[in-house]
Amino acid sequence: MEKRLIEDLSKITIICVGRIKEKYWNDAIAEYSKRLSRYCKLSIIEVADEKTPDNAPPAIEEQIKDKEAKRIIKNIDSSAFVCALAINGRKFTSESFSEFIDNQGIKGINHIQFIIGGSLGLHKSVLDLANEYISFSDMTFPHQMMRVILLEQIYRGYKIISGEPYHK
Repeated sequence: MEKRLIEDLSKITIICVGRIKEKYWNDAIAEYSKRLSRYCKLSIIEVADEKTPDNAPPAIEEQIKDKEAKRIIKNIDSSAFVCALAINGRKFTSESFSEFIDNQGIKGINHIQFIIGGSLGLHKSVLDLANEYISFSDMTFPHQMMRVILLEQIYRGYKIISGEPYHK
């Protein structure tokens, strides 16, 4: 992998649906945010989630995703490279994910936005704005956990890019 100055990639934004209430998730997010501060300018934007009734019909679920999508879209930077987390997205190893992040900077992209949907996933209107779909697994994870997993993988990626030990 071609080495370059990490500072070239200046901003990572995570746009996510819902607030994290549990202290243990917030502690993990705070820890990875602190670790990432030496590699990038990280921001996390939380948009309000909608209550989903049990056994909601598909039309109601679509309305809920649409409402959340409108909130997400207001925060998408048109100059950023947008990555939507979606189960049908591209899968990476940790090494290839670090190359993906590094390659954005090499291409002159200085802002990557990652979007994590709510419990129902992302509306088509958000997916249509994404430059890339990324999947971490064929399994479904709680969106609170996904935020921590994403932060950890971004941190791991920067460690790999920098040639620092961590990823084994």
